[in-house]
Amino acid sequence: MYLFNVRVYGILIDAQDRVLVSDERTQSVSFTKFPGGGLEYGEGLIDALKREFIEECNLEIEIVQHLYTTDFYEKSSFNNSQIISIYYLVKAIGPLEITLKDKPMDFDTLNTIEKEEVFRLIKCTELSSEYLTFKTDQVAWREYQKTRNLPNN
Repeated sequence: MYLFNVRVYGILIDAQDRVLVSDERTQSVSFTKFPGGGLEYGEGLIDALKREFIEECNLEIEIVQHLYTTDFYEKSSFNNSQIISIYYLVKAIGPLEITLKDKPMDFDTLNTIEKEEVFRLIKCTELSSEYLTFKTDQVAWREYQKTRNLPNN
């Protein structure tokens, strides 16, 4: 049996033209990605993305537009499933009240057993797609850059 893993992510740009990214560490593996996560059974894409932003960022969001859906084969980095990722451009309904870090992977503890997550805002003109860990995030960011006529860093 082949398994599919449906993921949904939000690209949030603030008023200072900075994009929100998440640095995560789980099982001693660290990665940088956009906020979001897995679709739960019985859940729609929009509801899943709104849930993920509340869980991860304590932030209600509004969907602005669909940006990109995976159009190539991508195997999960964590199991044998095929990843299908959907990306939306989103905006915050309220203020972003989470702690923001300045440096990549600036985790608060040395605990490597449980998942840790921190957030950063990076100027859109300074975020290179290769800075993101996963290929699907990289492609989605390049798609966003095209919509804004930003240089592909």
